[in-house]
Amino acid sequence: MQAMAAGSASGGKGWLLFGGFAPSCRRSRAPFWNAVVFWSPAYPLAYPQAFDHVSARLSERGEWMGRPRQDENRLTIQAVAKRAGVSAMTVSNVINSTGRVSEATRERVLAAIADLGYVPNQSARRLVGSAVACVGLIYPGVESIFIDAMLAAVAVVAAEKGVQLQIRSVEDASPEGTADVARDMIRKGAQALLLLPPYAEILGEQAEVLGLGVPTAAIATAMPLPNITTIRIDNRAASRAVTEYLIANGRRRIAVLAGPLRHSDSVARLEGYRDALRAHDLPIDQALCVEGDFTFPTALAAAERLLDLSPPPDAIVAGNDDMAAAVLWVAHQRGISLPADLSVTGFDDTMIATRVWPQLTTVRQPIREMAAEAMECLARAVRNPEQNSAPTDVVFPFTMVERHSA
Repeated sequence: MQAMAAGSASGGKGWLLFGGFAPSCRRSRAPFWNAVVFWSPAYPLAYPQAFDHVSARLSERGEWMGRPRQDENRLTIQAVAKRAGVSAMTVSNVINSTGRVSEATRERVLAAIADLGYVPNQSARRLVGSAVACVGLIYPGVESIFIDAMLAAVAVVAAEKGVQLQIRSVEDASPEGTADVARDMIRKGAQALLLLPPYAEILGEQAEVLGLGVPTAAIATAMPLPNITTIRIDNRAASRAVTEYLIANGRRRIAVLAGPLRHSDSVARLEGYRDALRAHDLPIDQALCVEGDFTFPTALAAAERLLDLSPPPDAIVAGNDDMAAAVLWVAHQRGISLPADLSVTGFDDTMIATRVWPQLTTVRQPIREMAAEAMECLARAVRNPEQNSAPTDVVFPFTMVERHSA
């Protein structure tokens, strides 16, 4: 067990990683983190309950800050296997209800467990009764409060379930590079993969994902993907709803600051904006459609461009909260009255939405629930591979949060 702090020299932000080495993977000595907690001197914890969950889980397992709990008299699965006259794998299959075991063998294993008083290690079975012990998580290496919050949510769920996380930030956006990272994680013990955009789209639309041999799920995509399970909201409907909210409040020259169009959710949000304009017979002016990169710096330049227009927009629909915050920044610098002369909306309802003024009207994604559902889907797929061959698409409801920016 070890604890590591990783920080950024420029921003002071980082990750506090709690973890150790997966028992089944000690030969590779590859780290598998039990949880990740975001920290920043500028803000409270993005997911403050993460620390509580992690510390509670590690304390009850006797692993907090260094020394695993040891029990010299603890029975092993090998002892049960020897008593029952079967392999350790067969005992594991009986305990986890996986694999094919005859009824006679199952009864013999259960009798051996009862005779010896064997208690299975629950930390390796915490994920809804499955045998999943390690999940590989691939995410983009960009500055994003939404990505930070999503990683923290996954870490909380993993800590609750006793699942170890193998976390990899990837900058190579090619299908081949992403697939290579996925294969490396599997070699180091990942029994399932969890992807964040854009890697969900990169792998989910490629045949290579089928050859990885492990269940794969994606969070926060914009649409179903042919080869992997997806957990998402209806981004198009959410963007249409927030644009129609602006129209209902009298806005007519509405601009959109879209995210990168290589992301399916950016495309869906842009289409939702256009749907709302068409439904109300408002023109779609290409000069009012500007692309950012889901980041604060790119949105600063985009906001300057939009507000330099004559006439300027009376509302801006931003593709996420980071970019909406940048629009507010530029508007304040120009002395624009908010929201009297300019309404601004965000997307995601991350912590920055309530740390700017005026606070952002935005769309909330149920991040924690989506992370939990992703883990559950992966567990089912590992537990019953033959029954979960077809990918599923789980769509959660979104919530429009009305605040003071629009």
